[in-house]
Amino acid sequence: MGKFTTNQKVIILVCFTALFVMMGILTLVAVSTDDEDDKDKVETGGGGKSNFNFDVKSEGVDDVDKEKPTVSAPIEGDPYQELNELIGLASVKEEVKSLANYVRVQQKRKEQGLKTPNLSYHLVFTGNPGTGKTTVARIVARIYKDLGILKKGHLVETDRSGLIGKYVGQTAPRVNAMCDSALGGVLFIDEAYALTQKNEGDYGDEAVATLLKRMEDDRDRLVVIVAGYTNEMKNFINSNPGLESRFNHYIHFPDYSDSELYDIFFMYLRKNEYSVSKEAAEYLKTKLAEVVKSKDRNFGNARYVRNLFERTIQAHANRLAQLKDEATVNDLTFIKREDIQQAMK
Repeated sequence: MGKFTTNQKVIILVCFTALFVMMGILTLVAVSTDDEDDKDKVETGGGGKSNFNFDVKSEGVDDVDKEKPTVSAPIEGDPYQELNELIGLASVKEEVKSLANYVRVQQKRKEQGLKTPNLSYHLVFTGNPGTGKTTVARIVARIYKDLGILKKGHLVETDRSGLIGKYVGQTAPRVNAMCDSALGGVLFIDEAYALTQKNEGDYGDEAVATLLKRMEDDRDRLVVIVAGYTNEMKNFINSNPGLESRFNHYIHFPDYSDSELYDIFFMYLRKNEYSVSKEAAEYLKTKLAEVVKSKDRNFGNARYVRNLFERTIQAHANRLAQLKDEATVNDLTFIKREDIQQAMK
């Protein structure tokens, strides 16, 4: 190949320079296009991620996973018999039986082609703590399964902390996760009135709105029971027209009497194979009457008795520890007055 002249060398150099410049421009355009595509994916829910959106979404999902609902699987056996065997709660038992009878009759009318009103199976349980609301909710879930209203009949328990998130975008996923876990059964929300108690940066309204939507969308697969103090629950239901239209059946749970609390304590004794002296029984009866007479609305009812029983058997164990290996079967099962006295201190 012959030698290039000076002018030809200049032309060749200019051409190569122009070529490199064009390649650089094309590379920048391609990178810019990729960035725009990623941006579009973030905004439309595609595969791209921005740090802000990813962090919020990730935080919400993690919290939903951590707030695992308490799920009570249906217990084998007759729920109606279990309802009858509950201590006290005479008015509650009648309400539940009446509701079941009403549902059966309406089902038979429907089978015969007769008109039936729109039934709402959602319930409001009102009353003080420890009055058996959660226990009866589990039974109602099983009764609804027996009536064919629900497919599974399990119970999912939650409260405000399980439904309301701390940050934007967390609350709706929490509520939906709880509702998903309760499909085919009952979602039981304890102290539900706390959902609408206003705090700075609170998302209670979003929780209620999401819950109402799920109750409508899954009306054939989801029953919701809300529970709490009587006045607070009435205010809660009255705070939202959607709640009023869906919750129109109330069941009130009265406080236990001192004799019913006494019976509950003895139920724990029998279930755990303990016996008690006559002197201890008389002492317990007297003290429970005093406790009930001086109680306030925060009194724990059956919860108080359960805690008292647990403290009693702990006091019993401490007393037997002094016997070392000399304790007889009678010693291991016999509760004395001093054990209950120690538990009530």
